[in-house]
Amino acid sequence: MKTNTNANNLIRMESFKRLINLGMSAGCVALEIAIFAYHWLVHFQYSVVESLRNFGYKGHIVEIAFYGLLLLFLTAMYGGMRLGYLRNAELIFSQLFATILALMFIYVELSIMAHQPFVPKVFIMMLTEQTIVVIVYTNIANKLYRNIFPPRKLLLIHGERPIEDIYNKFESRRDKYRIQKTLCIREGVEHICQELWRCYESGECNAVVVWDVSTAERNRILKYCYARSIRVYIMPKITDVILGGAEQLHIFDSPLLLTREYSLRMEERFIKRMIDIVCSLILLVVTSPIMLVTAIAIKLYDKGPVLYKQVRCTRGMREFQIMKFRSMRTDAEKDGVARLAQKHDNRITPIGNVIRKCRIDELPQLINILKGDMSFIGPRPERPEIIKQYVELMPEFAYRTKVKAGLAGFAQVYGKYNTSPYDKLKLDLIYIEHYSVWLDLKLMLLTLKVLFWPDSTEGVESEQITALKQEVGHVNALEEEHVGARDA
Repeated sequence: MKTNTNANNLIRMESFKRLINLGMSAGCVALEIAIFAYHWLVHFQYSVVESLRNFGYKGHIVEIAFYGLLLLFLTAMYGGMRLGYLRNAELIFSQLFATILALMFIYVELSIMAHQPFVPKVFIMMLTEQTIVVIVYTNIANKLYRNIFPPRKLLLIHGERPIEDIYNKFESRRDKYRIQKTLCIREGVEHICQELWRCYESGECNAVVVWDVSTAERNRILKYCYARSIRVYIMPKITDVILGGAEQLHIFDSPLLLTREYSLRMEERFIKRMIDIVCSLILLVVTSPIMLVTAIAIKLYDKGPVLYKQVRCTRGMREFQIMKFRSMRTDAEKDGVARLAQKHDNRITPIGNVIRKCRIDELPQLINILKGDMSFIGPRPERPEIIKQYVELMPEFAYRTKVKAGLAGFAQVYGKYNTSPYDKLKLDLIYIEHYSVWLDLKLMLLTLKVLFWPDSTEGVESEQITALKQEVGHVNALEEEHVGARDA
């Protein structure tokens, strides 16, 4: 096995990089906690009832520490600690979103302690100061971080199909990645490995991307890189995702991986159902005023029906009627052809445009959840005719129906509205194979962020009837990708 000084230096640099990342991210959180501590000591303790004014220093420490832990938890949850990984705008948004939620929680806590609504003026002042700190600190820290750690230099190893799509994805993050060289697998694994090592030794590249390569060839390249401690980014196949959630068994002296016939255990299904019932009932009560105003606005606009019902599929391909507030004209699909919403879709009404952006149109699905047709978290339900189109090219697409359909899911949190169906399938399978109650709760919290982040609401391109493009080349590519997944 070959090693060199460059490899050892890169390994040490990665450890140092992680330490700097955590230190810089923690610095922003520490400044926010300091602002809260100042306002707590100067304003808050004198604005509550008499019994709370005599906390003593231990009480102050407990309250400040509680806020600090809450802010740290939410910041980590929503990606505010991912300095150097997220774009500036998304990093600032994540940090401020966590800050707002933390302040809302503290506001409710102090209002309960004071037995009356707390004065919001100081909270608004504190949020303003924290917002300024987050924006200034993040911009400076991110710039400093990228100067210390320049973009990773990549060698892209790809198959026979065009690479424009993946190339453009990496190009969109030139602050983090730079593709320095590309090699096609037809040049042979032996030649690729030799060229790979030459690039790595010379410093031309310090990581490898393996994209759309057959399993046998990919495994040889992966083992070669693993033996030499070279970082590798790999496009997973369906079987990789399934095995990623497999349970490790140690019955014999040979390791075994177990993939279960049922995706969720009985106790997991019970807890999941209880969460769905309780949360849907609470949200139906809380959002009922919003739903009432929305219904009136839709009715007054064009006198059409308030709700839009459509056949969708849930677990086991069982069909049900999904309910939404109508956001399109009543003749949106008068030709009978199923279409996803497109960018600048002229079928969407002005009222519909607002409720879609705010996701208010999805609220009636709380009734579907209460009825048991859907869950809060799970693969989004598709129309039977669209599933039929997908399954013709990707029979594996039916795997999504191994669990109950959801109001939101892994693909909605980590993907976009116009993410390709094959990538959405893999994201949904990651959820199915890694299911836990904690993952459900985490995705429910992350969905709050998705509601306010514009990337997730982006429509498909105008030349698409569904999420599948109609060009022959794209269809052929999906067929080849499906064959590759089966062969894997």
